Order: sequence, then structure tokens, then C-alpha cells
Amino acid sequence: MSETKTLEHNLPIHSDPEIMSGVPVFCGTRVPVQTLFDYLADGCSVPEFLENFPTVSHDQVMQVLEVASSRVIEGVPSR
Repeated sequence: MSETKTLEHNLPIHSDPEIMSGVPVFCGTRVPVQTLFDYLADGCSVPEFLENFPTVSHDQVMQVLEVASSRVIEGVPSR
């Protein structure tokens, strides 16, 4: 039996060695979270990403982006 890891409480991401070799994916999908960031880095919009990966919900994407944003802001030293 595989061990599924939820990477952060209430974050729609999990890692399971039996799904994509343990790469963090959006819950309920086989879509790696890194794919979202790759799409955005390439200049694609969130709607374009969702169109190409319909198993990922808009809410899931927004939750991931909010957490990523807060982590970046928390990591910026105050002046």
C-alpha cells in the first residue's frame, strides 16, 4: 500500500509514490503542480492552463498561487 502525503494542510496538492513517481500533483489528478508554474513562466494564462488540464479546478490553482505568493512575500526581508 502506498503512502500518500498531503504537502500542506488545506492545500490541494499531494504526493504519492504510485502517482507520477511521487511528484507533487493537484489532488485527484495526475497533473504536476510544476506544470502550472511552467505554463505561467511561458506566458500562458490561468484559463489557458485550465483549458489544457480540465481535471484541475480553478479553486485548486488559486489556492496554490495564493500560497506561493505568500511564501515569496514572507521570504522578502523588510527594509
